[in-house]
Amino acid sequence: MNAVAGRLMSLVARQLGHPSGPLGKLVAVALNRGNKAAVTAAVETVAVTPGETAADIGFGGGVGLPLLLDRTGSTGVVYGIEIADDMLDRARGRFADAIGARRLQLRTGSLTELPLDADSLDAIISTNTIYFVDDLDAACTELARVLRPKGRLVIGIGDPDAMAKMPFTPYGFRLRPVADVIEALTRAGLTVEDRPLTGGPVPFHLLLARPAQ
Repeated sequence: MNAVAGRLMSLVARQLGHPSGPLGKLVAVALNRGNKAAVTAAVETVAVTPGETAADIGFGGGVGLPLLLDRTGSTGVVYGIEIADDMLDRARGRFADAIGARRLQLRTGSLTELPLDADSLDAIISTNTIYFVDDLDAACTELARVLRPKGRLVIGIGDPDAMAKMPFTPYGFRLRPVADVIEALTRAGLTVEDRPLTGGPVPFHLLLARPAQ
């Protein structure tokens, strides 16, 4: 890959991890299109019910937020946690009614620093996010901290071998073996089930985790 192409792929990788500016708006649309099937499957797998408290951590373009709002219903609450200010601003505009009704709360945060109380969530989804986390154990411990004793967590990740073939992943992505992610979740006190998701352009894994009883 020549220098110009390398700089372009580096820019793409940075925007995927932290969308911002005018290009970030285009990335948000692309994320929603590209992630819709995986996020929809994650929401179905985490099995949110009306009245529960759920979160989409690293929600990006926001495709998962209305899905969770539909599942939690009028008596539930959804938290949208995102590190990118521009994505938070975009979501505030798109979901003003749900925010006004206090059904949706948007907060700045990351997988390793969640602005949530311990034992506060019934359901969590986080899709295509852990590639940008340096300390996987810290992220898994933090996710376990905010999950209620009977809560469910779904982490969605692309198959690392398939992801490694993409031109932008060498620029800032951390592609860990699925087994390493499962082991980190287990060390955090969670039991994990790997539910492969096929049919898309990249094989995908939905890791369904629950607090060990």
